Amino acid sequence: MLFGISWMDILAVFDATIRVSTPLILCAMAGIFSERSGIIDISLEGKLLATAFAAAAVAAWTGSAWLALGAGILVGIVLALVHGFACITHRGNQVVSGLAINILASGLTVVLGIAWFAQGGQTPSLPAEARFMPIDFPGAAAIGDAVPIVGPLFNEVINGHNLLVYVALLAVFATWWVIYRTRFGLRVRAVGENPLAIDTAGLSVSRLRYSSLAICGLLAGIAGTYLSVAQNASFVREMSAGQGYIALAAMIFGKWRPVPAMFACLMFGFLDAIAIRLQGIVLPVIGEVPVQFIQALPYILTVVLLAGFIGKAVAPKAIGTPFVKER
Repeated sequence: MLFGISWMDILAVFDATIRVSTPLILCAMAGIFSERSGIIDISLEGKLLATAFAAAAVAAWTGSAWLALGAGILVGIVLALVHGFACITHRGNQVVSGLAINILASGLTVVLGIAWFAQGGQTPSLPAEARFMPIDFPGAAAIGDAVPIVGPLFNEVINGHNLLVYVALLAVFATWWVIYRTRFGLRVRAVGENPLAIDTAGLSVSRLRYSSLAICGLLAGIAGTYLSVAQNASFVREMSAGQGYIALAAMIFGKWRPVPAMFACLMFGFLDAIAIRLQGIVLPVIGEVPVQFIQALPYILTVVLLAGFIGKAVAPKAIGTPFVKER
């Protein structure tokens, strides 16, 4: 034990890190598709909030987690296409459009929540059958007892998460494969760097960017569904709590690359996970660590990392610049 922390406590923190990081990872992968195509997307926060509400509302009405997931994905894609309509079709300011979606989601979820459920902007608590519940792998407990170190690690950290956690981890590999190993990914990267070259090659810049935004909306929809139907059992007003912005920061810190962005998300998730564990712990010299300081660390770290490393992260060259087709 170290400072009163046992091996099982460490495993519990790692387990919580994966759960807390899941929506961040999904949103970071969503942002990679959007920004690699040249569209700034600060609306990840709004998408996360709106899709969480849509999923929880549908789950409360239908009792189906799968229909809730479909609703979350649908709302995410619709909001992404609205962002595209403003920024691609009408060549509007991408930051303003994203901010407008965030404000819209923040207000509309509360208004609709009060109108539909009369619970102060919240949705009813969901029963187990209307949620994505933890999955236990066969033999995980036996492996945990039989194999030292690796067994408990598998049983406590890898095993026992719900389906959407594993989807998020697979999404990292899928994003890497699509971006770096497919023709579509090559074109997405090219349109984010030099859209004129894509247009000269006879490809549609608008179609590629709309497709990238649709994928962005899909991933954000899964992230929002996870928040309200898997990690929690209902929607609570402003439950995204800035996670969309943190995911955006993690994506930038990861230099718009899937794997480094995932590790940045895990780092932010780790700081959230240890907040409760450190409450009341007395460290040498420092003394008792205020839990409020630990809870603020992810946000402080966001500012510090961006201030220290943003100059080293080179964004796609055409990001934020509307494309005007030459005649």
